[in-house]
Amino acid sequence: MTKTQKLIYISLLSAQAVILGLIERSIPFPFAFAPGAKLGIANLITIVAIYTLPFKDSTKVVGMRLIMTTLLGGTISTLLYSAAGAILSYIGMVFVKTVGGDKVSIIGVSATGGILHNLGQLLVASFIAQTWTVLLYLPVLSFMGILSGIAIGIAANFLMEKTSIIRRFKNQSS
Repeated sequence: MTKTQKLIYISLLSAQAVILGLIERSIPFPFAFAPGAKLGIANLITIVAIYTLPFKDSTKVVGMRLIMTTLLGGTISTLLYSAAGAILSYIGMVFVKTVGGDKVSIIGVSATGGILHNLGQLLVASFIAQTWTVLLYLPVLSFMGILSGIAIGIAANFLMEKTSIIRRFKNQSS
């Protein structure tokens, strides 16, 4: 893969993640028992990046997604919450993928990311509120994170198997 092809691929993944993030932001979440919980559709692209690009390049995809979604309708507080969740979940997913190897599926990696994303956001919330009682909401958000992580993992697994261009990049980066 040439440098230009890699740059285009990183840019396309970043653009897709931004678009999915903006679409998700505009969809109201119907579950009243878990306010603030979202499906995390943009993490679908993060998982594709983790499985098809080297660490340095997949980090660029996550970073560009964070910056662009904030510039296109976010605030400083949304950047703080999003960055904490995205960075913690990204590091956790890369760790689980690396350490787990073939024993952990894409679905397991995605579920890990769902839980850690919520943990990162709650840590920021507890820092801002200056109380650890915010973390009492973690079990509810963890349950939602597992469910959404499984759903996104299934979608990512399907996408990785059925899309020929992604398979080509996955084979070239291995």
